[in-house]
Amino acid sequence: MGEGLLVQKVDDTSGKPKRMPKLLIAASGTGGHLFPAIATAQQLSDYTIEWLGVPDRLETELVPGAYKLHTVKMGGVQGKLGLSTVKQLARFTTATMQVRRLLKRGQFQGVFTTGGYIAAPAILAARSLGLPAVLHESNALPGKVTRFLSGWCTTVAVGFAEAIEHLPKAQTVVVGTPVRSQFLDALKNEQSSLSDLGICDQKPLIVVLGGSQGAVAINRLVRTAAPAWLETGARIVHITGSNDPDADSFEHARYVHRPFYSDMAALFGRASLVVSRAGAGTLIELAVTGTPSVLIPYPFAAEDHQTFNAIAFQKAGAAQLYQQSELSADKLQSIVIDLLNSPGQLERMAMAARGLATVDSAAQMAKIISAQLSAT
Repeated sequence: MGEGLLVQKVDDTSGKPKRMPKLLIAASGTGGHLFPAIATAQQLSDYTIEWLGVPDRLETELVPGAYKLHTVKMGGVQGKLGLSTVKQLARFTTATMQVRRLLKRGQFQGVFTTGGYIAAPAILAARSLGLPAVLHESNALPGKVTRFLSGWCTTVAVGFAEAIEHLPKAQTVVVGTPVRSQFLDALKNEQSSLSDLGICDQKPLIVVLGGSQGAVAINRLVRTAAPAWLETGARIVHITGSNDPDADSFEHARYVHRPFYSDMAALFGRASLVVSRAGAGTLIELAVTGTPSVLIPYPFAAEDHQTFNAIAFQKAGAAQLYQQSELSADKLQSIVIDLLNSPGQLERMAMAARGLATVDSAAQMAKIISAQLSAT
């Protein structure tokens, strides 16, 4: 790991060097962990920020251009106890000691993490040095690391109020989930257009996305249901992911498929209805755009946490929830057509979704971190 560097800034009033407080952000693996951390970091302009991650994960692509990246070798402890468990625990111990040395040498004032297994060495190393550790949990069912170590954190901020009941020993606050600035900026951009997708009219638009994992099962259901949806006059934009072998198997003038799409703010904002998995990152973006949804949780998500997220949206009236195991193509076909034929219900769902959005979540998160670090 690289050694942290103390960055100085000139004090505008005295002309003398001013020490900027330093924060280590531990976020790794998926956009669900990384994007809220990046959104929060962008609000902390008066801090020197460095990043803790794992080699060969998404952070190695997203972080180095903006923040100095340190990596430790770590993995989650999965399945039954065995030799692999011993190896992972050894790695965890080594990683904790490495992070502890980094915090001391770099003169960091604290740690912010968004959960996942990288959070464990970061939290324990910080607390062993008497430094604050602030954690944000996006999911309605907190992850294992969050549940086990939340009591060690100085503050745990949550995206869903439902998460609090699973964290009885933590000092908790509900702030929503920080949304990446690029998404919020795109919402304000009046020049945003979906003309590259052939969408230049006001026909009903169904958007389908399966997330980075498990898209294939949804894709198969959708391609079977799509002809009936198209007969209603609707358009379909289908984000298939990059691992669908049948992505090119269906064609229609009002059906567009892409492995990914960059301007999801414009797409969600224009959509009449979204059919999606229930990852926390996607749900908060649907809330910000006020988009009704049919949620099909990824059945193999850790501890079925996507179902807990979807239940929160269903209870609020923002979405309808269906387990993948209970869906046939015919049933999904009917669900979507019934909703498209019920504009009043779609509008009520849209209003409920907007009620779940916390647009200033990143700013709230930054204030919490600043208060914790300034108290040390």
